[in-house]
Amino acid sequence: MKTGSSHIRSLQDGRKVFIDGAEAGDVTVHPAFRNAVRSAASLYDFQADPAHAELMTIESPTSGGRVNRTWALPTSYADLVERRRAMEAWAGTHYGFMGRSPDHVASCFAGMMMGREVFDAYDPARAAALADYFAYARDNDLFLTYVIINPQADRSKAASGQADPFLTAGIVDEDSQGITLRGAKMLATSGIMANEVFVSCIQPLGAGDENYAISLALPMNAPGLKLLSRKSYEAAAPSQFDNPLASRFDENDAVIYFDDVKVPWDRIFVARDTAMMMKQFHATPAHVLQNYQCQVRLMVKMRFLMGIARRIAETNGIIGLPPVRDMLGQLAAEAALVDGMVHGMEAKGHQHGPYFVPDSHLLYAAQVLTQQLYAKIINSLRDLAGGGLIMLPSNVADFANPEIAAIIAKTQQSPVVGSEDRVKFFKLAWDAIGSEFASRHSQYEMFYAGAGFVTRAHSFRSYDWAGSTALVDDLLSSYSLKDSEHIQQAAE
Repeated sequence: MKTGSSHIRSLQDGRKVFIDGAEAGDVTVHPAFRNAVRSAASLYDFQADPAHAELMTIESPTSGGRVNRTWALPTSYADLVERRRAMEAWAGTHYGFMGRSPDHVASCFAGMMMGREVFDAYDPARAAALADYFAYARDNDLFLTYVIINPQADRSKAASGQADPFLTAGIVDEDSQGITLRGAKMLATSGIMANEVFVSCIQPLGAGDENYAISLALPMNAPGLKLLSRKSYEAAAPSQFDNPLASRFDENDAVIYFDDVKVPWDRIFVARDTAMMMKQFHATPAHVLQNYQCQVRLMVKMRFLMGIARRIAETNGIIGLPPVRDMLGQLAAEAALVDGMVHGMEAKGHQHGPYFVPDSHLLYAAQVLTQQLYAKIINSLRDLAGGGLIMLPSNVADFANPEIAAIIAKTQQSPVVGSEDRVKFFKLAWDAIGSEFASRHSQYEMFYAGAGFVTRAHSFRSYDWAGSTALVDDLLSSYSLKDSEHIQQAAE
């Protein structure tokens, strides 16, 4: 079974990562990434723990080894629930703050395999490549990320209409061995600590964009593949006491640049078919299954934020005030909305051939609502905490200075905890809702599923409009103008 130490070793593969103007080298020891790498590795230690292995893992049907349950293809409601329980347990280890944990893209591939007939109809050779890769990724329990968004550049133009035809990663050459890829893709969240990357496009492509219609997988150390990291919040976190979340769970985001990267045909699932780009996600359960995982993670994160809210009220001694209880009741209802919709997706699930799939419209409805809800909840927590989030000691080192520590003891008071515990808690609260790390999470929760108009479009297309309009039509058909005339005459 894969463990944390084996995952860390797998990342020492010579991958090209750039940050702060230089090549990072070994990401497992670099101060910008090492703690997040350990957090990712701890997921595999958690699943390998005998206390969790039965829930977290399944037996691979090909290798016989134990691999994470997210690779399972659920065939029943019970299977789906068990899969969710495993994802829920994993999310609990990072409190929902690792949005691109290994179960996300694995869920995408599981969904594509559940709709393999779509790939068979497109090209049997590409379908076989997908099936072989899925078995390989599953049997090695790979940590996969993906890049499925194009660089923004001129957003009024298609990928083929940009000034540089290889701004967006596209096919620059093709031969009997495979294709050569040149250009950039976004956002490789967790790419620094992933084993491989799924490269595709979830944005609409049209005529002229055929070279950008690709779906393939590559190891992160493929020759010519370069990762350009954003600023590291982990590197900017002075200590775990001051930034308990940023110091451990900064999963990182990166642009990937493909500098004429050769991709063999056995790693290519779609090539130059713009229609198949959408089909791989939406004609199969892939998009539903991967975003269902997101909602499970968010459900856990909401529970954590509710804990922050309650502790703010308790620490400040205001838990008994009616307006505070009113606010907490509202927050609790909003958190329960996410929880209920996750369970509803399962209860309303349906068969897709031999497989059991979560309900798509409840999923997309949840995405629409939670994109709006997350910012509202963060603002409510800020309102509840007031200035307590800001007026904190500058650094854990302040406690080592007796003069400063004495002032902290007088000014950081709470009716229920000591000054050190009060500072410790409010440092955590700030890291969750106010720090630069927290701001990145607010942006992430707003846009990981796409812009609001995208999720609302998914909600529109997946709703049972026929059932709703049938109710209206049924009532309309139950009376007529002639019926009204008879009633009027009888009344006269």
